Amino acid sequence: MRRYPKPGDIALVVALLVPLVVALPRLGWPGAEGAGAWLGWIGRTTGILGLAMLLLAAAVSIRLPGMDRWFGGLARLWHLHHWLGFGAFILVMIHALALGLAAVSLSLEVAVVTLFPPLSHAAVWFGWLAWLAMVIFLAPTFDFFGRPHYQRWKRLHLVSAAALVLGLGHALLLAGETALWWLLGLAGLAAIAWRKLVSPRVARHAYRIETVTPLARGVVELVLAPEGKGIEHEAGQFVYLTPLDETLTAGHGEEHPYTIASAPGDARLRIGIKDLGDASHALLGVTPGTRVLVEGPYGEFYGRRFPERDRLWLGGGIGITPFVGGAREIAERGLAGGRVHLVYLANGPDRAYYLDELEAIGARVEGFTVTPHFYRELGPLTEAFLREHCSDFTEREIYLCGPPAMNAFLKRLLADQGIPASRLHSEVFDFL
Repeated sequence: MRRYPKPGDIALVVALLVPLVVALPRLGWPGAEGAGAWLGWIGRTTGILGLAMLLLAAAVSIRLPGMDRWFGGLARLWHLHHWLGFGAFILVMIHALALGLAAVSLSLEVAVVTLFPPLSHAAVWFGWLAWLAMVIFLAPTFDFFGRPHYQRWKRLHLVSAAALVLGLGHALLLAGETALWWLLGLAGLAAIAWRKLVSPRVARHAYRIETVTPLARGVVELVLAPEGKGIEHEAGQFVYLTPLDETLTAGHGEEHPYTIASAPGDARLRIGIKDLGDASHALLGVTPGTRVLVEGPYGEFYGRRFPERDRLWLGGGIGITPFVGGAREIAERGLAGGRVHLVYLANGPDRAYYLDELEAIGARVEGFTVTPHFYRELGPLTEAFLREHCSDFTEREIYLCGPPAMNAFLKRLLADQGIPASRLHSEVFDFL
């Protein structure tokens, strides 16, 4: 939710504009030449920007651990990736429409031939095929089709590689300057090759499940021991977990994101799992001793501009796990910076699965406070409850994590108290 630009944002803007700046001398300026000239100029300009967006959307999908922090975490980077892809689609549509309308000023026949020339004009047909591939892989993301199946949606993104190759072919056959398109194209193709072919073989770490600890109905904590060199992580980060237990009813060999609940100094990875779908439901009964593959870590949930400020943590559901990791780090290393107040939002004591451990840490560590809030007893969280238990909450850095409805409610509640968005921090795993 941070509203200030990150280094990756600036790099994306530069990479997006460079092809247009290089092409501007050739494109010229339509000036007073009339509507047709302006439409032609807009068509060519949007084509350049649209293809650059498509290639950059592919390039940022590489998902290298650590690189996501240049953009404010993987969740934010994935949102940028989605908007780049959608923006590319819109600009490509404007590109074709503007060029067609520019040709209409000559005649309708010229417009038709401009958009749909003989098949020997490969460059134009490469462009149409690229647009068709974009339609195929973007269509499932529209609400009209319902929420797509997670794994099918990820596999469908392979079609984006076809769109990238075809769009690149379209540009290379028509553009006057090709070096930049080769550079962006190779970056996009390399990112796709890394994600789909290379990283599953070289970037994943082997772990073995030591224990499966029930925490509540439909909730367990997995304790994972590394088979070789494990990953190094910070509190609040997450990993992609791929279980290899062949007895699982779902999710075998599939990667899904889960937050790390262990302290950074813990040799084991501890991951809280809640029954939220077929794959997570199956993991509740995973066999201890079986292997999993772990890729990461990702995210920067606790990345902040003012570490000396006091903090307010608002967590509920399985969204409590980044705060459990943060509290376990505090238990090991003490507080770094200001005080921390955790408000644990749960339906009732039976659903506050980490509460005993968190309260024990609060009893040992001065400056770390835990306050439970039970919905069945108190109803929704209120400004009065926050003021009673954390009177200076409007002055703190605030971190929130929980179910989407809870996050949306908390954001409205905090915004109503005049808290700026720059002091609200959250990460949401929505089709990561």
